[in-house]
Amino acid sequence: MTTQTPRHKVFISFHSDDEKCKDRFVAMMGGDFVDKSVHDDNIDDTNLKAARIRQIIRDDYIADATVTVVLIGPCTWQRKHVDWEIGSSLRKTRKNPRCGLLGILLPNHPDFGKGQYHFRLVPPRLADNCQGDDSFAKVYNWLENPDEVRRWIHTAFQRRDGTPPNNKRLPYGNNRTVPCEQGWQ
Repeated sequence: MTTQTPRHKVFISFHSDDEKCKDRFVAMMGGDFVDKSVHDDNIDDTNLKAARIRQIIRDDYIADATVTVVLIGPCTWQRKHVDWEIGSSLRKTRKNPRCGLLGILLPNHPDFGKGQYHFRLVPPRLADNCQGDDSFAKVYNWLENPDEVRRWIHTAFQRRDGTPPNNKRLPYGNNRTVPCEQGWQ
């Protein structure tokens, strides 16, 4: 590690279509954080209720994470598991501390590199937490600069006990099915 930021346990939330970007992100960061993400074959959700799946994600993967990074591709906002992971990250319970939260627009996102993004093209629960001057979360553009990304992660960690998060939105029951570019309403 080339900077003085501490090593964090990072839960990475992403759409399975963006798994190559997730792998690239982990490789770029080297051993600078502990990857706590869920992979497609980690949870056999056959015959499991949504509440049980959310509990497994929260208790087995996010439980000791300190920051959640949401990798945002064009359709990430549609995914129920991404919504559940963000919601679980924001909860502060006896068993799980609250995670810091940040989003990273991937190069394939329609707003990548534009200087601002449409809130309807990021996961709604993340967008809820990016409001105002002293927001709980921030969204950045993909950057292949590990030192800067470490700073983003550490800053998210430091914000986690400041501004209270907004976790009032009901969890997705299903994935959204409107075309990605239309965003959520």
